[in-house]
Amino acid sequence: MYRAPVDEITHTLMHVAGLKSAIGDGRFPDLGEDLVDAILAEAGKFAGDEIAPLNAIGDKNGAKLADGAVTTPPGWKELYRRWIDGGWNGLTGPEAFGGQGLPMLMSVAAVEMWNSAAFAFALGPLLTMGAIEAIDKHATDELKAKYLEKLVTGEWMGTMNLTEPQAGSDLNALKARAERAGDGSYRIFGQKIYITYGEHDFTDNIVHLVLARLPDAPAGTRGISLFLVPKFLVGDDGELGARNDAFCSGLEHKLGIHGSPTCTMIFGDGKFGDEPGAIGWLIGEENRGLACMFTMMNNARLHVGIQGVSIAEAAYQKALAYANERTQGRAPGFKGDGMSPIIGHPDVRRMLLTMKSLTQGSRAICYTCAQALDMAHVTEGDKSRKWMERASLITPIAKAFSTDAGVDVASLGVQVHGGMGFIEETGAAQLLRDARIAPIYEGTNGIQAIDLVMRKLPLSDGATVCALIADYQADADAVRASNSPELAGVADRLDRAIDDLRTATSFMLDAVRSGRQGEALAGATPYLRLFGLTASGALLARGAMAGMGEDGGEGRAALIRFAAANLLPETAGLSSTVTAGAESLEAAAAALT
Repeated sequence: MYRAPVDEITHTLMHVAGLKSAIGDGRFPDLGEDLVDAILAEAGKFAGDEIAPLNAIGDKNGAKLADGAVTTPPGWKELYRRWIDGGWNGLTGPEAFGGQGLPMLMSVAAVEMWNSAAFAFALGPLLTMGAIEAIDKHATDELKAKYLEKLVTGEWMGTMNLTEPQAGSDLNALKARAERAGDGSYRIFGQKIYITYGEHDFTDNIVHLVLARLPDAPAGTRGISLFLVPKFLVGDDGELGARNDAFCSGLEHKLGIHGSPTCTMIFGDGKFGDEPGAIGWLIGEENRGLACMFTMMNNARLHVGIQGVSIAEAAYQKALAYANERTQGRAPGFKGDGMSPIIGHPDVRRMLLTMKSLTQGSRAICYTCAQALDMAHVTEGDKSRKWMERASLITPIAKAFSTDAGVDVASLGVQVHGGMGFIEETGAAQLLRDARIAPIYEGTNGIQAIDLVMRKLPLSDGATVCALIADYQADADAVRASNSPELAGVADRLDRAIDDLRTATSFMLDAVRSGRQGEALAGATPYLRLFGLTASGALLARGAMAGMGEDGGEGRAALIRFAAANLLPETAGLSSTVTAGAESLEAAAAALT
């Protein structure tokens, strides 16, 4: 059974992501270290005691659709009620609307624990958190007054409606349309697919955020608007009124996340109401909806990265427990009678250490992304801009590297279990099935790599990425200056990885600046992995340095030594692929027959 690694999460927050320094500097005046400890301890307890026991039930039973209504797995509706009664939905929500206004760092830590306990359950509230941010930043005061408080408390939930059958990653192809009604509202028509928690029984209202085009909109993404479309209309007194003309027409049958209803949504076909058209209200400005939606998507991309961490953590815990219990053969040096636990076999130990390295490295990347977002909010002027650019740079790495790690770690977890990993009763297979969606949704990992190379590296003419790499170099330099025998060899290996990253970054920046788009795109995915591996190594070293002499310090030092020797050597090959792989990729198109 999953148990939240509260000590490791706290250490990463405080010493790797810098929350301890930020609290000491007075950046978060209402947050002290004792409060951090209390929140994380309670979040971890709720995850382990309340959420985790219903995970397998959700996977086995799934969500079901009948007569237009979706029923979630047994116990989930009651679990959600206990979750919002605990105030968990409003951790980072605006205080003016009932939220606690805590830093994003606290949110990602709690979100990690809830997703480790039951990915499919925790997925729904993530979309609500994103909807809250989009409405808070872009909606009118009237819409905020009517919807935000109940979204913040969790009494209502929110969704994000982008994808259509012909428009997945390319939003230029969106066909959903909106018509002005003449009274300040709009009528929305169209179909949306893959809508997470588009219909469910957790709450009595669902607030859909829907992308659609107005009749006179410009072509392409410049002509997309964002609309708030509630399941039930809301009166001026805040009470629910008539059913809106929006409904779920089907549920997807999926590889994983069975408990999460993935809906096909129909807007405006006349099923409800006196005349066709789902009633909606504009968020932001006409034809500027994509900018509003990206507020929600950037939030979601970081949280999806955290989902990768959460699956990895759950898979590691399950594999570690199994490896300590399962006996087979006799491991080198085993002195007991009979067979030894498989954790003693070098290959099993290598798999487990790889799992733990990828998990903790991904966690550190995601937490430093959240830190940058927090610092952008509590600083001003150029400092705020620099922090926001850093957050923008790290976001695609956090999303893609961490979700790839989630799949890799879950797959290794099945391997550690051997034949039993392929059998559903152990739960290892569910983790792998659930993990596989995260590299796909909220922008595929290939798109994250393109975003990183084409949009994020050029920020401030490359100064943003250079500053981040310099921070990683400072971590390597600190390891060297420590002369710690526990970290022998780590600084040299970090130096080589950072040099590989610098070489590849210089190549990418030059390719983008000189218009060699094909070369840049050919190396984008290996470049992102190179960045993620280097970042994870530097941040694991930062955590080990900060933990010297503390509980767990010896283990953190041993882990970065393993990662430096066994994972970081991959950066040399990745750098070569980035700088010299484009020609062979282009030529190999002839082999695709």
